[in-house]
Amino acid sequence: METTTFDYEYSIDPYTPVSPCNRDSDNLLGSHLSYVLYFMFLFSLGGNVLVLVIIHRFEKLTTVTNILLLNLVLSSLIFVSSLPFMGAYLQLSRWIFGTAMCKIVGSAYYLGFYSSVLFLTLLTFDRHLAVVYSLSGSRLRNQRYAVISCAVVWLVSILSCIKQMFIHSAYVHNLNNVTYCDEYPGDLSPENSRKLKESGFYLQIFLFLLFPLAVIIYCYVRIAITVISSRLATKFKTVRLIFIIVLLFFVCWTPFNIALLMQDKALECEESKKWSYALHVTRIFAYTYFCISPIFYTFVGRKFQNYFRLMLVKRFPRLKRYISVSQHSNTNASTKTTPNDI
Repeated sequence: METTTFDYEYSIDPYTPVSPCNRDSDNLLGSHLSYVLYFMFLFSLGGNVLVLVIIHRFEKLTTVTNILLLNLVLSSLIFVSSLPFMGAYLQLSRWIFGTAMCKIVGSAYYLGFYSSVLFLTLLTFDRHLAVVYSLSGSRLRNQRYAVISCAVVWLVSILSCIKQMFIHSAYVHNLNNVTYCDEYPGDLSPENSRKLKESGFYLQIFLFLLFPLAVIIYCYVRIAITVISSRLATKFKTVRLIFIIVLLFFVCWTPFNIALLMQDKALECEESKKWSYALHVTRIFAYTYFCISPIFYTFVGRKFQNYFRLMLVKRFPRLKRYISVSQHSNTNASTKTTPNDI
């Protein structure tokens, strides 16, 4: 859980006076963007709860897709539960919720973030199996496969954020007597602290950026080839949608990691401030993608669109004249996914 506080420039010469690096300007930007986090929390909470309601009312947790979607929604809800606290932290430039909440919020942030990435990748891989290997894949895609896959994702996510769970803590800075909530190495030497921080960063880069991106691109390329080679009338619309999904993942997730890397590598005050500005902005795009991804992955399918319209018509009967609803659905018929449901 990254935030912007302030840094101090260090001199090689111990007798040369150094001045503090004033971070008021980028802290002010973070304070303004904190309102976006509040809105993001409310929007994502409402959207993900709507997905849960639709799955509960119209579906059963016997299909692979529904099991994966449910876990994706849960991971997204875990992540967004940290956003109001992060918003207040950015707004006040200090932590006011105590040490226990610092660890809880930090753990929820990393666990939700990491598991969301992996569940998005798993959901993409599952749709690849359903479309490209529709016959042989249907034998593999059963309830046991879904439960084991989800268990592996949660296990990997928990193991990946153990470091943050232990060293993420509230502490009082000696120079300004302000409480912060961040990675606090405690008694570790500066060298060991740096290595620990770098190991966590490269784990995030390779396991939660490059690996998912490679899997997602490969799967959707295979799906696109399969759809184009078929004679479906909606194939071009589906391929366009596939391209948008991959592009959104790359555009929203990559700049955040680049800004995070460059800020960690920045040595000069002005350079660090510049990348801190970029980190504030790119963070919003990355968070937005993971907050709306369950909604996005759900409502691009015709079946869930029809369920949503059916709920609206039942709740507001007068809308029936304006909204077309199909009463027939393939609910719970099988685990097979067609390109039209992507």
